[in-house]
Amino acid sequence: MSAIRLLVLGAVRQHGRAHGYQVRNDLEYWGAHEWSNAKPGSIYHALKQMAKQGLLLVHEIAPSTAGGPPRTEYEITEPGTVEYFALLREALTAHDQKPDMLAAALGFIVDLERREAVALLRERVRGIEEWRASVTGYYLPPEGPGGLGHIGEIMNMWLHSADAGARWTRGLIERIEGGAYCFAGEGEPFVGVLAEGQRNPYATGTPHAGDHS
Repeated sequence: MSAIRLLVLGAVRQHGRAHGYQVRNDLEYWGAHEWSNAKPGSIYHALKQMAKQGLLLVHEIAPSTAGGPPRTEYEITEPGTVEYFALLREALTAHDQKPDMLAAALGFIVDLERREAVALLRERVRGIEEWRASVTGYYLPPEGPGGLGHIGEIMNMWLHSADAGARWTRGLIERIEGGAYCFAGEGEPFVGVLAEGQRNPYATGTPHAGDHS
């Protein structure tokens, strides 16, 4: 599962309609180019591919009166919305994935209802605990990781990561249950995208051919 699909679908959905450079600008604003595969080429490729797959609807926009090339704007379709929420739910529950999937899902978690977000995160904790138990039951020698020599540090890393992941997820559940953030159906959500023309202080500043398409 690739984070770029979730990130691009989510960014377009937040705008309603967005051209490629807006999507790129948003993802750079979130730092996604640092912690995921959301590089300019990947973003523009994902937009075109998902348009071909019927997940995004393409709108050809005429040039402005001020001049400049025409823009292609994208709008999420009903199948795209279904795909978006499927990716979001899977990313919040699956513990055996790259960190960028979870990071992408956290950026859109408030698109869910509060109760569902908590339920998905609880499922994530259960998955982590089951995975930890299977690792210790199958791989751990009676004398502990030390019985594997320096290879035991791999086991130590796995267990530490599992424990830290479960602890962080429980903390997030506690914060959400305590009323943190504004979830779907609760009012005006936090705006995490840039308005058209708004300066992005975190932009890479590196031009790409797709910026003007």
